Amino acid sequence: MSAYSGTGRRVATVAVVVADYDEAIAWYTGKLGFRLAEDVDLGGGKRWVTVEPGGQGARLLLAKADGESQAASIGNQTGGRVFLFLETADFARDHALMTERGVLFRETPRREAYGTVAVFADLHGNLWDLIEPKR
Repeated sequence: MSAYSGTGRRVATVAVVVADYDEAIAWYTGKLGFRLAEDVDLGGGKRWVTVEPGGQGARLLLAKADGESQAASIGNQTGGRVFLFLETADFARDHALMTERGVLFRETPRREAYGTVAVFADLHGNLWDLIEPKR
């Protein structure tokens, strides 16, 4: 057993590189229904901006690209693989609402051994799974 087991640790925040803070805030709150948790001016054009879907799990830090190298990763943070997994207790409801709000799904919903899932793209093209786990 690891010395770290049971110490109350968790992944609290995941950074997503974005082109513009306000555009990203509008997309995550308007299209996915996330809540703006923090928007703190750090000076020099930098901000600490976090959004969260509600419930438990990690927040997203909307990190504005700084320089060419970071800008090159916008929309391709994982080399084309699914990056994040948005878990829901009601797939049909959330899929319909997200579609109505203009979220681009890359496939029709499918049932897998682990649950109902469909891949969608965020505002810059990073891939996500919307998933209702099999209970």
